[in-house]
Amino acid sequence: MSPDSRTPGSVRSAAEVNEHIRALWLRAGGTLSAQERSEYELLVVEWAAAIREQIIEAA
Repeated sequence: MSPDSRTPGSVRSAAEVNEHIRALWLRAGGTLSAQERSEYELLVVEWAAAIREQIIEAA
């Protein structure tokens, strides 16, 4: 599932996003195409937001 196909307002955990990042790298064989790089960048932004949310909830 790409970040663009998510339901607006849905929030995935950092662990779930991390799994998608790992799967992307495995599929790509360690070298990302331009499209995969774009997907990776979106996933990293989503992962960082999920991490921030976890920190805020823990505080």
